[in-house]
Amino acid sequence: MRVAIVDTGLCNVDSMWRALEECGATAVVTADPSVLGTVDKIVLPGVGAFPDAMAALAADGLDDAIRDEVTNNEVPLLGVCLGMQLLATHGAEVRDCAGLGLIDASVERLESRSGERVPHVGWNEVHRTGDAALLHNIPDGADFYFVHSFHMRCADPADIAAATPYCGGFTSMVVRDHVVGTQFHPEKSQTYGLALLRNFVEM
Repeated sequence: MRVAIVDTGLCNVDSMWRALEECGATAVVTADPSVLGTVDKIVLPGVGAFPDAMAALAADGLDDAIRDEVTNNEVPLLGVCLGMQLLATHGAEVRDCAGLGLIDASVERLESRSGERVPHVGWNEVHRTGDAALLHNIPDGADFYFVHSFHMRCADPADIAAATPYCGGFTSMVVRDHVVGTQFHPEKSQTYGLALLRNFVEM
């Protein structure tokens, strides 16, 4: 199973590469859009600001390549953290910016309540709202590792696969057909994170 890890140059992808290899995949780190047509699955990680990441994808033609492979060739895609947010129609970080448009959603800033800190950094619960294959054999309410200040607001509740009780509650996982996203970092979430990545590799 060959899995491409899209490299925007904005984040360290080594931990994702190691995690996918441990889960039995042959992971390929690439910024070459042509490589996306040679793999079985795609992972889009991300750290940083929404418009910077979209500009980096567009500069290499990766935005169109991702859309083409996912939409026309039905290649499974996993977006992680900012990578999940980039799946949305648009984001409001720094300025309004178009996303990949694979999930009908907007990306908005977390609003703290009762002294909750933003950025949201650390371990928190993930509660399933549906029957996502990515969460197979993972207990409901398992803790995963988060680092983010923005969250995805989906237009269709059916796209929400899991939520986390912080800042009034936010979507921590989305699924639409073969497009999935996690707001948390599975590659940094130890046992359950590896279980989720193994589900992605094997599903």
